[in-house]
Amino acid sequence: MEKRFSAAIYLDKGKAVKSRLDRTALPETPEELAKRYSDLCADEIFIFDLSEGDEEHDAAIAAIKRVVEESEVPVCGCGNIRRFEDVKKMLYAGCESCALNYSKESNVELTEEVSKRFGKERIAACVANASELEGRGEILSTFVSRVILIGGADDHYNGGAVNDLVAACELPVWIPMPDAAPGQIATLLKKERIAGLFGPIVNANMEELNAIKAFCSEDGVSVCGFDAKLSFADLKTGADGLVPVIVQDYRTREVLMMAYMNEEAFRATLQSGRMTYYSRSRRCQWIKGETSGHFQYLKELSADCDKDTLLAKVSQIGAACHTGARSCFFNEVVRKEYIDSDPQKILDHVYSVIVDRKEHPKEGSYTNYLFDKGIDKILKKVGEECTEIVIAAKNPDPEEIKYEISDFLYHAMVLMVERGISWEDVTRELARR
Repeated sequence: MEKRFSAAIYLDKGKAVKSRLDRTALPETPEELAKRYSDLCADEIFIFDLSEGDEEHDAAIAAIKRVVEESEVPVCGCGNIRRFEDVKKMLYAGCESCALNYSKESNVELTEEVSKRFGKERIAACVANASELEGRGEILSTFVSRVILIGGADDHYNGGAVNDLVAACELPVWIPMPDAAPGQIATLLKKERIAGLFGPIVNANMEELNAIKAFCSEDGVSVCGFDAKLSFADLKTGADGLVPVIVQDYRTREVLMMAYMNEEAFRATLQSGRMTYYSRSRRCQWIKGETSGHFQYLKELSADCDKDTLLAKVSQIGAACHTGARSCFFNEVVRKEYIDSDPQKILDHVYSVIVDRKEHPKEGSYTNYLFDKGIDKILKKVGEECTEIVIAAKNPDPEEIKYEISDFLYHAMVLMVERGISWEDVTRELARR
C-alpha cells in the first residue's frame, strides 16, 4: 500500500485559516492553496468546512467547488455534515470523497444510506479518539473506506491517540503528521494500518514534501508518486554527461521548451518536484522559474525508446519562454493546412465558438436563436436529439448514429454554455468516476 501525504485546507467564512482551532486568516485564498499544494506533490487535499448555519455552509460549498477546480489531486470534504443532502453537496461540488464526523451519532446513522447511494470508497469516518469506534465495527467495515483521526489538539500529532486508534481499527487510518525528523516519519508509516498523514505539519513542510517522500522511499516505505522506474545511470548521456529534456504541458500537450539535465539536476527535479536543468552556457544548475516565478511542476517523466531523451509533462506557471511567450516554439517555418482530429481540441473549439456567439451575437446564427429562446427551448432540443439517437441506433448504418450524436453534442454544449459548465468540469467528473 502506497502511503500518502494529504494537505489540509481549513475554510472559515470563505477564507482559508490556519487550523480548526486557530481561525487566523491565511494570505492565500483556498483555491490558491489548492493549486500550490497539488503542484508541490501533496497526494490529496482534506478541506474542512468550519462554517455554522445553512447560509455559511452554502457559501462554503461554493468555495469548495472552486478548490476542486484548481486542485490537481483528489479532494476529501470534511466538516459540517448533518444530513444526506450535505454529503450530496460535497460530492457534487467535486470532492472525491466525504468524511462523516463520528462524534455525532446522527452521522453514524447516516453512514449506511450515503454509502449505498454514493459508494463505500467515497465515504470516510472522522474520529477524535479510538473510543468513537467502539461498537461500530460492522458499520465501518461494511460502509466506510477509511478512518481519519482529527485530534482534539487542532489536528496535531498525539502518539497515544494514534496508538489507540491503530489498535482499535481494521481500516486504513490517516493521522496528523508529527513535527519530526524524516526518519521518525518513515518509522511511523511502516505501521501497516497507517495509510497517510495530514494536517498543519504537512502544510508547513510542503516545500520539503518531495524530499521527505524521497527519504521514506529510500527507507523502504512505498510512498505515492515516488517510485522512480529508472535512475540517471540507466539513461544514455552525451559526451558532456547531459540528457535533453522535451517539456510538455500535461493538460494541453503543448510542447513548451527543450532543455538539458545532468545527474544533479535529474535528482533535484525528482526530490523537489520542480523542473531543474543544467545550463550549458552558464555551466550551472538552474531551477526553472527561480527568477521569474514561472515554475514548472513535474507531473510525469518518461524516457524514449533509446533512453537518451526525456519527456517531462509539467504544470506550467506563467510563460515557459524567456521572451514571455507561453511556448518557445512560436517561429513558424512552414505550415500545411490539415484537419485536426484531436477529440478534445475539436470539442473545445466548438465550445469556444458557442461561447463567442453568446457574448457577441451574430444575426442569423442558429446558436443565437437558441440562446434568445431561452433554457426551455434548449432543453427541448436536447431531448429531441436524445430521441433521434435512439431511433438512429435501430438503423444498421452507423453513419446515421454518428450524425445524430454530433447534433446532440452540439446542443448539449449550448446547454453547457447557458448554464456555465465547461468541458473541464465534465471531464473532471468523468475522471473521478
